[in-house]
Amino acid sequence: MGALIPLGDISRRSTRMPAVTLLIILINVLVFFQELVYGNHFVRHWSIIPAYVVAGHRPITILTAMFLHAGWFHILGNMIFFWAFGPAIEDAMGRGRFLLFYLSGGVVAMVAQILADPSSRIPNLGASGAIAAVMGAFLVTYPRDRIRTILIILIFVRITFIPASILIGFWFLIQLFHVGLVAEVQTGGVAYVAHVGGFLFGVVTARLWQSPRRFA
Repeated sequence: MGALIPLGDISRRSTRMPAVTLLIILINVLVFFQELVYGNHFVRHWSIIPAYVVAGHRPITILTAMFLHAGWFHILGNMIFFWAFGPAIEDAMGRGRFLLFYLSGGVVAMVAQILADPSSRIPNLGASGAIAAVMGAFLVTYPRDRIRTILIILIFVRITFIPASILIGFWFLIQLFHVGLVAEVQTGGVAYVAHVGGFLFGVVTARLWQSPRRFA
């Protein structure tokens, strides 16, 4: 077994503190602690259940579901990936544009999951779709940047530096592979279709969100 854990972009430094990235991480953490306090009822109420949304019930969950997580490993993994790629994209877009981009990517990801299986009654949740949008934007904005990454292969662990195009491209191929397995593996409400939808949104629209001052 192996894993790639991105730690951050070593090719550039943000010109200012990534306030929006930090705020989004804080909100996710606070909501996760609400999940721990209020349990499954809270999670189910604010998660997307495609059949309910299609029927016109609780459409607000298209937004709220992207701040929920299925467990400690889920939120930890998502926030690590977000911190690795978010600050550079926030810097490129500016704080306001980045916030709108992140939320839009999350909504597109959730809608993609609904369209993939509109009759599903399985709760779907997680920031993965929005973070996938950020990764898609990073791919087209800084494809040659090197990402400090923890490489784990069985008991072998080392820090290495991987071009963003290779790291993110490999991640996306894994998501495409799992899309065909969603029916079998999706038992915890974490949807690969949402990952693909968010990623494609980021790739296609990233340039439109970038701050004009970046090119000044």
